[in-house]
Amino acid sequence: MEMLLISQYILVISLVIFLIIAVKITTKRTIAMGLIGSATFSLGIAVLLLVVGRIYNIEFCKDIALALLILGVVGTIAFSMVLRREKHG
Repeated sequence: MEMLLISQYILVISLVIFLIIAVKITTKRTIAMGLIGSATFSLGIAVLLLVVGRIYNIEFCKDIALALLILGVVGTIAFSMVLRREKHG
C-alpha cells in the first residue's frame, strides 16, 4: 500500500470525527451555534467527497463538492441576513 493512500484513509477517519463534532455543535441551543455547525458540517462533507472521489477515481465528486461549498456559503449569508432583520425589525 502506498503512503498517499494510507494518508487519505487517515484523513477520511479524521473527517468522520470532525463531522461528528460538527453535529454536536449544530445541536447547541443558540441559533448562531447551529449556523456555525451546519456550515462546518457542509465543509467537512465537501472535503470528504473530494478525498473519497480521489481514492475511488470518481470524477463528479469534485463538482458536487464545489456546488456544496458555494451553496453553503450563500445559504449561511442569507440565513444570517434574515436573522438580523428579525432581530432589528
